[in-house]
Amino acid sequence: MVMLRRSVDISRHRLGPPRCSKHPELAGTLQWGQWMIELRRLRYFVVVAAERSFTKAAQVLNIAQPPLSKRIQELEEDIGAPLFDREARPLALTPAGRLLYDQSIQVIQRLDQLSSTMKQFVSAERRRFVVGLVPSGSHAHLPAIIRHYRKLAPDIELSLTEMTSLEQVAALKDGRIDVGFSRFRIEDSSIQREVLREEPMLAALPAEHPLATNDGTLELADLAAWPIIIYPGKPRPSYADHILSLFRDAGATPSTVIEVDDPQTALIMVAAGSGACMIPASARALAQPDVHIRPLPLQVTSPIILCHRLNDDSPSLLVLIQTIADLYDQWSIPVPRALRERLLSR
Repeated sequence: MVMLRRSVDISRHRLGPPRCSKHPELAGTLQWGQWMIELRRLRYFVVVAAERSFTKAAQVLNIAQPPLSKRIQELEEDIGAPLFDREARPLALTPAGRLLYDQSIQVIQRLDQLSSTMKQFVSAERRRFVVGLVPSGSHAHLPAIIRHYRKLAPDIELSLTEMTSLEQVAALKDGRIDVGFSRFRIEDSSIQREVLREEPMLAALPAEHPLATNDGTLELADLAAWPIIIYPGKPRPSYADHILSLFRDAGATPSTVIEVDDPQTALIMVAAGSGACMIPASARALAQPDVHIRPLPLQVTSPIILCHRLNDDSPSLLVLIQTIADLYDQWSIPVPRALRERLLSR
C-alpha cells in the first residue's frame, strides 16, 4: 500500500478551471507526450488521492460520486494504466498513480502560483481611485455617479471608504484616499474644496411633537426651544458643528443638545420622542413612519463638498469631475463654475 502525503491544501483544488462553452472537454488541458490530460480531471484525481476515498472526495468537491468516478476512469484511459488499487481499504495508489500524484502536485502548485502572479500583475496595472464619503446616510446621487464613472473609465479600479470630514483631510494628505465627499468645511492649505451644491435641510420631529401639527416652514428659533439631536458626536469638528452653526446664524441656541453617532440613530431617537433633529433632504427616506418632517428656511442648507489634494490634475480625478458635470446636466443641477473651468482647461 502506498502512503500519501497529507500536506496538500485540498480547499485550493475544489474548483476546476473555466470550461469552454463549445468544447468543455478541451478546457484547461495539458499535453504530456502523447497524453492530453484535462486539468479538471487532474485536480479531481489529486483530491481522491489525498482523501483516499471516492465518497469523501466527492463531498470535498461538492459533486456526486458517479461523475467523479467516471472522470477518474477517463483519466486512467487517457494514461493507459490504473491509478488506484480499488480493492485496498482505504483506497491506495498504484505505482503509476503515485508517479502521477507527485507530478500533479507540482503542476497544480505551479498553476496556482501562476494564477496568483497574474492577478497581482493585473491589479498592479489597473489604476486605483479611492473615494472617501461621510456616513451621513444621504448619498442619493452617489450610486449613479459611481456607475457613470465606471462606464467612462472601466480600466480604473474605484473603491469607496466611509470616513468623517475630518478623517478625509488626514486620508487625503497621507494618500489613503484620492478624493472625498464631505459635508463640513475644514480649512487646510493642502486641500482643495469645491462646493458641488447646497442641499436643503429638513426638521425631523416626533409625530406627537407640538411643532408637528402642520407642514409649513419651521423657524430655527422655534426648533431651538426643544432638545436637538446632533451627529456625529466624535470626532470634532464634524457635521454636528455645522448644525450648531446654523442655529447660531439664526440667533438661536438649542435648549438641550444630545450627541449620537449617526443620522440613523438620531432618527430612531426622534421617533422615540427624545427630541428633534435636522437632516439633509436626501436622508428623508431614512425617517421612520412616525417621524414628522417639516421644511426649514431656504438659507438652512448642508453643503456637498468635493475635496482633493491641491493642484491634483490626475486623469482619474478629471474623469470624476466629468462624471459629475454630465449627470448634473441631466438632473438640471447647476454645475459649479470651477468644475466647468477645470474641464475646459484640459
